[in-house]
Amino acid sequence: MTRRRRLSLWALFLAFVVMPLVEIYVLIQVGQVIGAWPTILLLVVDSMLGAWIVRREGGRAWRALNEALASGRMPATELADGALILVGGALMLTPGFVTDVLGALVVLPFTRPVARRMLAQVVSRRLVVIGPGPGFGPGPGFGPDSTRRPGPGPDDGPVVRGDVVD
Repeated sequence: MTRRRRLSLWALFLAFVVMPLVEIYVLIQVGQVIGAWPTILLLVVDSMLGAWIVRREGGRAWRALNEALASGRMPATELADGALILVGGALMLTPGFVTDVLGALVVLPFTRPVARRMLAQVVSRRLVVIGPGPGFGPGPGFGPDSTRRPGPGPDDGPVVRGDVVD
């Protein structure tokens, strides 16, 4: 079994076995301290507050994405924020105090940059960067003072010249 597959299995085990057990434990402990009905009320209020925060931050992220696209720049930060708000919102709307805390850490604007950096590290480890191939990007004959135009040339292999007929 490959290392990546083992890590994926552990992540699924943590998400679907350990996390619910931790949530149940925390709910029981809170219920013993403040009572069952106050615990249920706290969970409802917590979910409503989470929905409000996600709606507000999601709107901000959407506006920032539209501004980045309108200005013609790559919206990397805005897309990462949108993904984090989506995941954090799902965590905050899930009943439980532990998932709400994790969701809040991902959604709130003053803690999101830390989550964004962690997301960037995870994504950069999984990306494979392929260098420019022949005829693409900077290379011989493509500098600012070059007279060569992009496309196949005499050094790029056989070129068949012909006419287009409709």
